[in-house]
Amino acid sequence: MTVKNPFVWTEISVNDLARAKKFYEEVLQIQLSEMAPPDNMKVEKDDPNYFEMLAFPADMMGPGSSGTLCKSEMGKPGVGGTMVYFYADDCAVELSRVTAAGGKVIAEKMSLGEYGFCGVAEDTEGNQIGFHSLK
Repeated sequence: MTVKNPFVWTEISVNDLARAKKFYEEVLQIQLSEMAPPDNMKVEKDDPNYFEMLAFPADMMGPGSSGTLCKSEMGKPGVGGTMVYFYADDCAVELSRVTAAGGKVIAEKMSLGEYGFCGVAEDTEGNQIGFHSLK
């Protein structure tokens, strides 16, 4: 039996899409791209179903998952929600970029024993995010 990763998509709620885009591009050294909203979501900013997204790079046929930064009335950023961990070769590298990008390091790189290492930060929107690496 083949085991598949159970997570296929992540949406990180934001208040300021431009500010969040700058933060994630600087910390992760990637480029986010505009993504059209789902068919049934409105594009008028005053509509309660308004949805605006920026997509992280993705290989939809590859292992793991990707996702978006999402500005919507359906979700608000903040501490205490779902925690997303980003892949890193060495999570200390991404953590070293957090403060300069406008975020805050919550927990420096720490050992998870046989499961590698992780560290936790707060993005510019108040979301707690993690970084995971095997070294």
